[in-house]
Amino acid sequence: MKEYIHQYINGAWKKGSSDKRIENINPYNDEHIASIPSANEEDLDEAYKAADQAQKEWAGKTPAEKRELFLNWINVMKERKDEIIDWLVRESGSTKVKAEVEFSAALDIISESASFPTRMKGEILPSNTPGKENRVYRDPKGVIGVIGPWNFPLHLTTRSLAPALATGNSVVIKPASNTPVTSGLLLAELTEEAGFPKGLVNVVVGRGSEIGDAFITHDIPEMFSFTGSTEVGSHIGELAGKHIKDTALELGGNNAMIVLEDADIEQAVQAATFGKYLHQGQICMSLNRIIVHEDVHDEFVKKFKEKVEGLPYGDPSDSETLVGPLIEKDEVERILKGIDQSVEEGATLLSGGKAEGNVLLPTILTGMDNEKALAKEEVFGPVSSVIKVSDEQEAIETANGTPYGLSGSVFTRDVHRGVEVAKQVKTGMIHINDQSVNDEAHVAFGGEKQSGIGRFGGEWALDKFTTVKWIGVMNGYRDFPF
Repeated sequence: MKEYIHQYINGAWKKGSSDKRIENINPYNDEHIASIPSANEEDLDEAYKAADQAQKEWAGKTPAEKRELFLNWINVMKERKDEIIDWLVRESGSTKVKAEVEFSAALDIISESASFPTRMKGEILPSNTPGKENRVYRDPKGVIGVIGPWNFPLHLTTRSLAPALATGNSVVIKPASNTPVTSGLLLAELTEEAGFPKGLVNVVVGRGSEIGDAFITHDIPEMFSFTGSTEVGSHIGELAGKHIKDTALELGGNNAMIVLEDADIEQAVQAATFGKYLHQGQICMSLNRIIVHEDVHDEFVKKFKEKVEGLPYGDPSDSETLVGPLIEKDEVERILKGIDQSVEEGATLLSGGKAEGNVLLPTILTGMDNEKALAKEEVFGPVSSVIKVSDEQEAIETANGTPYGLSGSVFTRDVHRGVEVAKQVKTGMIHINDQSVNDEAHVAFGGEKQSGIGRFGGEWALDKFTTVKWIGVMNGYRDFPF
């Protein structure tokens, strides 16, 4: 496979100027993929200036010219699908199933964004001043800074990159250090091959300690898109707010599935297994807590245990594997410690609870509540916390008993009842008789409370990556009182 060791700035591949390096490591077998000389603040400044210059010309392109490049991008993605899938497996520990899901999601957001250039519509509004009309124009914001994540690196970076470009902006990407290729450098190469103008997409691979704050405080960018932890997102929001810059923040989640007493238990088990263990639970939307009515709790737990213990785990490059490695050893140790703590607090370890290298076996904890360690915080790993409740109201209160509010799920045979329950759960997204991991390119995506600010997807993304200007137009002249 190609070795990615350079920065991508102003249409050129260049060595990073820092004396530090980013080591790209395969999380399953610790294979050393590449050593990348880091970017420093000089590289970052060069990237932002290139993006600023390129954006001015790009904003003037016709919708047809922009759309053509997006169609090229789609074709390049399809032609290089196998390579992209291999990179997701190798660099982020994705199983083949997860990599396919991610590739399709990224392709969908590019396809949806291809329609944005012709959807940049304004309005003409009436005025209370005789002879005047009010015109509202929609414009790109300018230069967008995108901080890519490591868990769904291709899709979640593309989710900001594609709509930002489609609405007339330019972009500088700071990819995750764990996945510098799939959350940055590979995307630079794909857009380059598709024919996007130089300087429009730039990628600076660098340590947060060296360029992290400067990425936000630089004078040029107008907005930042970040997907990651609430702690880091809070820091980004603080810096951006201090400099009066906009943000789109998709942060942590402590998502709950509510299984009511009238639920189809077989279907709930199937959904819970996918919603928890896809990509080893390293998804912001993954199910963290499964809240089950006491009347069906034992039946659910029995069938859930049987299903989970049958999941193949291990090497993500094996097409049969469904649960692969965590991104690094520190994450394995953190979660194992949380399992032990939860058991000390009174939980029962029903299944799993041990690791083979960076592969943590699919784990189930029962006897959980919102105060126990791994139910209190986002796990970001393959551990389910099953919580027994006595009625619907307790289920809703338990689901809401967290500072997060990203996604969720309600299982019941009565769809109307499910919707009424869902309306009472404080979350940005929730699904009836489905699991929590859903992302459709044309639908509003985002969280409440500490799970983020803003929405991605469809017209909501179009609105987020643009600004509006009011131009008042007088036909003739008005009389003034002085």
